[in-house]
Amino acid sequence: MHRFFRLSTVLIGLLAAVWIVNPAFAKMVFKCGTSTQPEHIYNQAVKKFAKIVSAKTGGEIEVQLFPAAQLGSERDMVEGLQLGSLEMTLTSTGPLGNFVPQVKLFNLPFLFKDRKSCYAVLDGKIGTGIATRFQKVGIRSLGWFENGFRNITNSKRPINKPADLKGLKIRVMEDDVFILTMKALGASPLPMAFGELYTALEQKTVDAQENPLAVIYSSRFFEVQKYLAMTGHFYSPAMLLIGEQAWKKLNPAQQKIFMQAAAVARDYERKLSLEADQSLEAKLKTAGMTITHPDKAPFVKAVQSVYQNPKVIKAIGGGSAAEGRKLIDAAKAAAM
Repeated sequence: MHRFFRLSTVLIGLLAAVWIVNPAFAKMVFKCGTSTQPEHIYNQAVKKFAKIVSAKTGGEIEVQLFPAAQLGSERDMVEGLQLGSLEMTLTSTGPLGNFVPQVKLFNLPFLFKDRKSCYAVLDGKIGTGIATRFQKVGIRSLGWFENGFRNITNSKRPINKPADLKGLKIRVMEDDVFILTMKALGASPLPMAFGELYTALEQKTVDAQENPLAVIYSSRFFEVQKYLAMTGHFYSPAMLLIGEQAWKKLNPAQQKIFMQAAAVARDYERKLSLEADQSLEAKLKTAGMTITHPDKAPFVKAVQSVYQNPKVIKAIGGGSAAEGRKLIDAAKAAAM
């Protein structure tokens, strides 16, 4: 019996040693957080990404999804990537300008006229150049995803012209370009984390908010907002990010798998976003929302002051007004 016990102990020790020496025996778990509700396209994209990674690594790497701000606000999660307390996040560009100022370029109102012009900039030299800047702050971009074109909802009145926004308390992302844009349109912007938004609308702390249709529908804002205006004032990109500490845990073959999986998930998510824009307006109308399609020209004219704001230009240039203006002009030209 004692001999059997000693032999078992030796075998267990050998297996433990193999487990430690050969990481192929140990599953790596990467947590990925989002701020959106489980049904949202962000989370469908992360699931697609996770499925590909698991298949191509033979189950060695598991990507676990944590939606609905379970791991904190978007900014909290991005900071978590830097600290190493979180591996991945799929986030809007709202908080990203605090880490890479050039991202604020994509927050400019009416910069893009359609998705084709968006992708020309995001997937081209400008978008690639901005994405690589994240490595300097301990984060790595796995690609540009999207949140889609943003529209305005409110509980007070239909919106057909900028004057209809006057005095409306509207929640915006925590970014100065968003704030200045809403001020230019006559609204009263209130920066607020997305996780707090539904309750704020329900309790009438704010009158209005602006988001793509996929967010409006999956977050059930139609329960607390009567009016929807299809303004398309911002195109909202998103980024799949991984912390540099997490990235370095991967060997070159695994890093390649992550990049390939991200490219597939990006195209899948963009397709879902387009389909959402094509189908959700009717569903929101059925849910009881009154929908208007304002002439965009007066809105475009009203926000031109944002493009001329010295602070915005300097911020987009990372502290250089000349670089900011150069980047804005280049994006406009590429988006034509």
